[in-house]
Amino acid sequence: MKAELICVGTELLLGDIINTNAAFVAKNLAALGIDHIFEAVVGDNKERLLSQLEISKQRADIIILSGGLGPTQDDLTKETVAEHLKKQLIYDEATYKHIEEYFNKINRPIVDSSKKQAYIIEGSNVLKNEWGTAPGLICEVENKTYILLPGPPIELEPMFKKYVFPYLKQKSNTVLVSKTLKIMGIGEAKAEQMVKDLVNGQNPTLAPYAKDGEVHFRITAKAEDEDKARKLIEPVYNKLKEIFGINIYAEDEKTLEEVVAELLVKNNLKIAVAESCTGGLVASKLVNYPGISNVLIEGVVTYSNESKKRRLNVSDETLKQHGAVSYQTAIEMAEGVAKTSGADIGISTTGIAGPGGGTPKKPVGLVYLGVYIKGYKTYKELKLMGDRQRIRERSSKELLDFLRRELLTSNNKL
Repeated sequence: MKAELICVGTELLLGDIINTNAAFVAKNLAALGIDHIFEAVVGDNKERLLSQLEISKQRADIIILSGGLGPTQDDLTKETVAEHLKKQLIYDEATYKHIEEYFNKINRPIVDSSKKQAYIIEGSNVLKNEWGTAPGLICEVENKTYILLPGPPIELEPMFKKYVFPYLKQKSNTVLVSKTLKIMGIGEAKAEQMVKDLVNGQNPTLAPYAKDGEVHFRITAKAEDEDKARKLIEPVYNKLKEIFGINIYAEDEKTLEEVVAELLVKNNLKIAVAESCTGGLVASKLVNYPGISNVLIEGVVTYSNESKKRRLNVSDETLKQHGAVSYQTAIEMAEGVAKTSGADIGISTTGIAGPGGGTPKKPVGLVYLGVYIKGYKTYKELKLMGDRQRIRERSSKELLDFLRRELLTSNNKL
């Protein structure tokens, strides 16, 4: 079974809103084992939408449309699909009653244009909108299924989960299951080379996705049920674990900060963060984790040399001899923030984020990371590319991954 998605709305083409509906529908179609072959975005234009519907009809069994079901004149999806199917729009009293109830609930008077939303395509099944006014519709015509959904994600997503997913599940005899492994410390080209014998598989498939400073490998299997799909995934998953080892920092939806925070909380390791070029990004990532207050003592931004000396006890000699951007300063920052706060662990960043401030010896993108763990000290040098924000973001991620690796090595017992 093949499906296409048509997202309707000029605001999408203008970039006024981000099309999160496309990602949501795609993930759910994948979970159902339905082949999602095309996506299209069409403005609020009847002729262009009719043209797209004719194209989609030739390729897909299921055509899902989002948006254009509102009460205004430029909301044309329902009317255009009816014309495409050569069907009439008929007034549905039950739908209008629901719209009235919705307006009463939010204590607003119903407007005349809202009656437009109470017209449905002849022969369609109505999907009650419990989260807004525009009903969804399912039309089955000539072995094709048309599913019309409202555009706002707060309406589309729950409607899809409650009505559309179960409906499509009955039509599909397979499921698609994916497992993602997230890797840092190895570039995309090298990582793909390391798994070249695995990427040509048909079921399961293995696909690499390059991220900023990391690579994700997604294993996807199709089977009759979830258990069988997971059994297909298991040998490839085990092989990736064997190949990449400690370079795998997380799986599926888990984030790097979650992994690091869990290590700290599980082992009751108190941590403090000293940041210069990252300006608080590292601490803010850790704070994303609920429960981090049990171990995170403080985060400080020591941007000036005076602040580094006064707050972290970085020596004047180190700053004069090696400069603020040096591994010596990074180490003293990490040690200083740990000792002055009473933490077991101190971590630090210092570097040149740009766009100015670089020299031939210390160019923009040079960053040093410091780690102090109960007397053990180490550092890492980064040479990064990109604008100021990218360098800061990448540095914060690299520091968390650096700490993760240090915590997991035998030299630093948890």
